[in-house]
Amino acid sequence: MELSEQELVRRNKLEELRKAGINPYPAELFEVNANTADILANYERDKLNYKDISIAGRIMVFRIMGNAAFAEIQDSLGRIQIYVKRDEICPGEDKTLYNTVFKKLLDIGDIIGVKGYVFTTNTGTISIHVTSFRLLTKALRPLPVVTVDSGGNVHDEVSDPEMRYRRRYVDLIINPEVREVFTRRTALVNSMRNFFNERGYLEVETPILQNIPGGASARPFITHHNALDIPLYLRIANELYLKRLIVGGFDAVYEFAKDFRNEGMDRTHNPEFTQMEIYVAYKDYEWMMNMTEEMLEKIATDLHGSTQVKYGERIIDFRRPFKRISIYDAIKENTGYDISAMNEKELEQVCRALKIEITPSMGKGKLIDEIFSARCEPEYIQPAFITDYPIEMSPLCKKHRSKPGLVERFELMINGKEICNAYSELNDPLDQRERFEEQMRLGAKGDEEAMVIDNDFLRALEYGMPPTSGMGMGIDRLTMLMTNSPSIQDVLFFPQMRPEKF
Repeated sequence: MELSEQELVRRNKLEELRKAGINPYPAELFEVNANTADILANYERDKLNYKDISIAGRIMVFRIMGNAAFAEIQDSLGRIQIYVKRDEICPGEDKTLYNTVFKKLLDIGDIIGVKGYVFTTNTGTISIHVTSFRLLTKALRPLPVVTVDSGGNVHDEVSDPEMRYRRRYVDLIINPEVREVFTRRTALVNSMRNFFNERGYLEVETPILQNIPGGASARPFITHHNALDIPLYLRIANELYLKRLIVGGFDAVYEFAKDFRNEGMDRTHNPEFTQMEIYVAYKDYEWMMNMTEEMLEKIATDLHGSTQVKYGERIIDFRRPFKRISIYDAIKENTGYDISAMNEKELEQVCRALKIEITPSMGKGKLIDEIFSARCEPEYIQPAFITDYPIEMSPLCKKHRSKPGLVERFELMINGKEICNAYSELNDPLDQRERFEEQMRLGAKGDEEAMVIDNDFLRALEYGMPPTSGMGMGIDRLTMLMTNSPSIQDVLFFPQMRPEKF
């Protein structure tokens, strides 16, 4: 690999440091007792607490002025200015530490540890007066240089998405606001987890490698287990295992799961994604709608102090109650077609009239799904529950108690995208077997996303699963909404990308 001029210079400096007896990657512990956020927020109120501090960070700005220097170091919480005076860090005759090491062998990007005391400069800048420093890590690659002109315009920022997503570590260093997105993602998950734990629900883990890719309609990733000499699938959903636990006697279980679907990639899809699924016994989908509203209202308030969340130019309001409309009514409202009594051929004609692309492998459920996705989803900006789906679209869902041909299901739409999917769960093992068999017939027609029969799950249902409601929610999409992020790649530390050629 050919090195740039800057990389060669830094490697030469590395050797000079070693010749000077300085380990550029020391193993000894460096005790840290302060951070930038705490100092900047609290120093003016309580100056006595900052007379002897020890802090570590990455050099982001470096200004040498003869026998003194100013620099800025960045830790995980922000940046702070440091002031270094030659005769203070080198009180004796030997000035090598300042004249050679500090002035000549350090670079922007190096990580140092400093000790000293906090003071305020004549210009009012809170700074650290350094009494000693130590090199903790020598950086061998230069960081992209970011400058801000007099008009506040940022130049040479890491803004190319390809570079940002591929080299997320650089993105996090240069763009501190990116770290805030992921801090909020963790806060979102913790808010949801606390909501469940306060109700006594049990967090569990289920298999990622599965014999059968069940629980959803999607193309799986396949691998091979050498010891057992069998094919295995990365899970597309954790639904069927969680329902086995309800059979086993747990009243409520939930899981934050990594799921994998071998499908396209775009602004709202990544082949590896995080899904939260929850199942609660003795409940139905109406109860789950109410719980979902309550939970999302809490998450928005926890993260933003309000139910109103800015997304792009819009304000999304998570205040209860959300709109509720059946899928047939939603299609009629947005297309003018009443498809509630249509057969497969008639649905194909509607698709053609609406200029929706279809294939011969699509059954009735897929055709309805295509109509809704293409002509209805984008219309629901504020949170809206789409309810009461045709039975053909929902192989794992209980038949509607009062509406023949429909099931007790809802999807939550926000900003034109599905955020969650929920059912009154099908617990009739004979009905479930028939639904699986219908899926197998669709698979034989060429539907690569059709489900396969899971005989062990059917056996579990035959032992008896209580009436149950379940819900799956996409954490990545919800994080996009809660952090005003336009792409799913912005809320994943390391989104899937083609491998680089080195």
